[in-house]
Amino acid sequence: MTIAHDPVYPVLPAAPREAELAAFTPTPAEIRYVRRQVRQESTAVLFMAQMKLLQRLGYFPMLADVPPVILDHIRTALRARPLPRAAVSRYDKSGTRIRHQKLLHAYLGIHPFNSDDAAWLAELAREEAQTKAELPDIVNVLLEELVRRRYELPPLAMLQRIAAQGRSAVNEAIYRDITGGLDDALRVRLDALLVLTGGKSGWGDLKREPKKPTTRAVASFLKHIDGIRALVDGLPGLPERLSVSKREQLVTEARALDVAELRSLKVNKRYALAVLFIQAQLQKALDDVAEIFIKIMRKYEVHAKTKMQKYRLDHAQAVDGLVGQFRDVLQILQDDEVSERQRLPRIRAALGDPAATLAQCNDHIAYAGNFDLPFMLGPYRTQRSLLFQCLDALPLRSSSQDRSVLIALAWLQGFRAAHREYLLLTDNDLANLPLDWMPEKWERAVFPHGRDSHMLHRRFFELCVLHQIMRELNSGDLYVEGSDQYDDHRIHQVSDEEYRRELPRYCETVGLPADAKTFVKQLREQLGTALDETDAGFPENDSIAIGDDGLIIHKPGKEPELPTLTLIDQAIKASMHEISILDLLTETEQWLDLHKLFGPLSGFDAKIDDPRKRFISTLFCYGCNLGPSQTARSVKGLSRKQVAWLNLKHVTEERLDRAIVKVVNAFNQFALPKYWGSGKHASADGTKWSLYEQNLLSEYHFRYGGYGGIGYYHVSDMYIALFSHFIPCGVHEAVYILDGLIENGADIRPDTIHGDTQAQSGPVFGLSYVMGIGLMPRMRNIKDLVLYKADKRRKYEHIDSLCRQAIDWNLIERHYGDMMRVAVSIKAGRMTPSTILRRLGSESTKNKLYFAFRELGRVIRTLFLLKYLNDPELRRTIHAQTNKSEQFNDFAKWLMFGGEGVIAENVRHEQRKIIKYNHLVANMVILYNVQWMSRKLKELQEKRHPIDAEVLKSLSPYRREHINRLGDYLLDLRRPILPLDPTIDFAFKSAA
Repeated sequence: MTIAHDPVYPVLPAAPREAELAAFTPTPAEIRYVRRQVRQESTAVLFMAQMKLLQRLGYFPMLADVPPVILDHIRTALRARPLPRAAVSRYDKSGTRIRHQKLLHAYLGIHPFNSDDAAWLAELAREEAQTKAELPDIVNVLLEELVRRRYELPPLAMLQRIAAQGRSAVNEAIYRDITGGLDDALRVRLDALLVLTGGKSGWGDLKREPKKPTTRAVASFLKHIDGIRALVDGLPGLPERLSVSKREQLVTEARALDVAELRSLKVNKRYALAVLFIQAQLQKALDDVAEIFIKIMRKYEVHAKTKMQKYRLDHAQAVDGLVGQFRDVLQILQDDEVSERQRLPRIRAALGDPAATLAQCNDHIAYAGNFDLPFMLGPYRTQRSLLFQCLDALPLRSSSQDRSVLIALAWLQGFRAAHREYLLLTDNDLANLPLDWMPEKWERAVFPHGRDSHMLHRRFFELCVLHQIMRELNSGDLYVEGSDQYDDHRIHQVSDEEYRRELPRYCETVGLPADAKTFVKQLREQLGTALDETDAGFPENDSIAIGDDGLIIHKPGKEPELPTLTLIDQAIKASMHEISILDLLTETEQWLDLHKLFGPLSGFDAKIDDPRKRFISTLFCYGCNLGPSQTARSVKGLSRKQVAWLNLKHVTEERLDRAIVKVVNAFNQFALPKYWGSGKHASADGTKWSLYEQNLLSEYHFRYGGYGGIGYYHVSDMYIALFSHFIPCGVHEAVYILDGLIENGADIRPDTIHGDTQAQSGPVFGLSYVMGIGLMPRMRNIKDLVLYKADKRRKYEHIDSLCRQAIDWNLIERHYGDMMRVAVSIKAGRMTPSTILRRLGSESTKNKLYFAFRELGRVIRTLFLLKYLNDPELRRTIHAQTNKSEQFNDFAKWLMFGGEGVIAENVRHEQRKIIKYNHLVANMVILYNVQWMSRKLKELQEKRHPIDAEVLKSLSPYRREHINRLGDYLLDLRRPILPLDPTIDFAFKSAA
């Protein structure tokens, strides 16, 4: 993940600390050099100052602008007398200063930057502008290259100008490429989008979001897609120079524009943004239709299971009666005292009406073995046409040579208007219609009279094909051409040449063998050794046992609470003065200047008055879920439109991530969090956020109840949240567990992830291993989990009953290259872990990658389980870390106090932004708490209170008792605040 920051142009701190002053201490060799060049004491100090500043900054600032404490530090090192400020000013204006700079260029091997060098720097700026939209990102690359080539840094204003010119040149070229492909008819078509009729426009209609997938809403949305297809027809393709990141930035900019703003743009930019946005909306709409189709089919499954359970409950009495009758018949047959002549009349009497009893038996057999498919027919009849329309809108393609399901779908289309219950397969059908893919469960419904009858039940066959399409879309066996989420994942993988070139470097980075045989040999030895050690140590391991029901793990005893903890905690509580949530956000924002990260989506400078006030108000509005209207009523001097405008025009998910990173990095400078964790571990967990039902993301969550989506957070072992995502309730959370580590741009860099019980699947373990990430989830139903042997012939004295299967090492070796190509592609930024895990979530005979990752995952999961069994402290660590995630979820919800905790937005990208706003607010409160906790703890320590590493380790920054969330709010930017002070330390080693 590329996190854009302010330019890293080096500047001097206004008040340097001792550690920072150390960088300006001359070495003996430097002192000797200066003494040889300069004899006068005062000039030697100034000459040395220029040297140290060039080393530290990369350029020569005016010495009069340098903090006096730095000059004094250098003077003291040279044992010189104090310098008058007038002498410094005279030196700045003298030719001696320029002569000294030339000497220092030669001595330090640094090239002066001149006008001839601007050409190559401008070319680099244009290259970087192909993929970067933010000027600070481009400037940072220019700085890195200047440092690499050992050039003196030119002024920041010059670098910003070069970056702006490079970005402008790239953008203008993209606009020309796209607009040049438009004829007059296409321009007229695009112009028509900007015509307002009754307050509405085609441009506004393009931004339409799918609603809750009811029959009427889906039918309407499918018509909307037809309109987008008509708009896309004939539009030019994407220019080769247009990178993925640049396209996303331009689409985001276009989405935020209304008709008037789009009209005000230059012609080339207006047409280019319109074309890109239309094409992006079609891509998104195809994803939406695929999602709608999958959701409807998934609802049929849930409906059938629910009806099956109800059927069993309703017919339990009838089944009991049948079993009773059967028992009576058996008793009659076994009763030796009953003659053969009496036996048959008694059996008839026991059975009652044979026809009724037979009917009851047939009814029961029809649903035996959890055969719930008949219950799908009811809802399917009302939505059959709609589902076929969805498939009409989707250009489905097979990702393999196997097109069986697509052939079956095409065959079905020929009977779309048929009303017959059964279809007779002809000889031609039998020869050309492949049915080997059909699951056994479905065959019973599709061929109720047996396959040899050649009579198939039409509606059941339709349902079977549609159900298989759903499964293959999820597994990646089918893809939707031109979509985003459901496209062919293979196109995102690195080429053969790039894979061969990058594999050795990648394997060296993650510490894995670069060839399949060594990879398998190493894993096989590790697994065999771990199993042997666990078996040998089993008798002495009193924390586990094997009982009649399988493996038993004894919970570790609860750690005793420190006797001084309550006292210290109360002292902190008493010292933290009450503060309104708005004042807290204001104070924290002033520490970090977060508002500078948010400007116009075009990348140009902001032109709004009081940007700090506007940003804080917007953050308060969306991060605490007040909404623009309530915020305008609560915060004086702002209108609803002003609050909403900044969110729409200046704020994106990426920029919110940037702000989150800045808060995390400030937090990481404090000593206190180091007592809570090392930063090497993180946990991932989701919590339900309520949504209104009228949008595609909202789903009913059976565990939590109610409609909503899942906020999924990666929380460091230091308590602060590193990454957030918003996902539908129906998606397995584990799909996104690795994204947070890959996309994390903060200084806190975990390499081990703990997850909830959903994270224990084989493919997740396998992918995490080849990515160099340690996966240690909380385990459930551990007695049902299988330990896999390295060698199936090996017998274990104590744990053999737990080892029920052996690893297929040939499968892992055979697909080593396929798995490593995925890992290299993720490292290269071509795809995210969730992209591949979505396709590894369901078993498919066509998806060889699924079986390979599952088999590798079985090895890694077994190794983890063996550690889990052997180490009670590891179990305690996992439990503690996942608890931190749950505590963060509760803390974030407490801060989302507006709107009764319901996210009122129905637009999905705005919903995702609200989750990140709230994440940012939570992290800002955590930073504020750490600042004040550190101050108070240091004060208590100086007063000889019993504060040690164990006390600090037991504290948490999720404090809320001092925060006033309600009442009147006054946004006061003139309120005096104490500066952020991360230098507070406690003079003993951290416990982490």
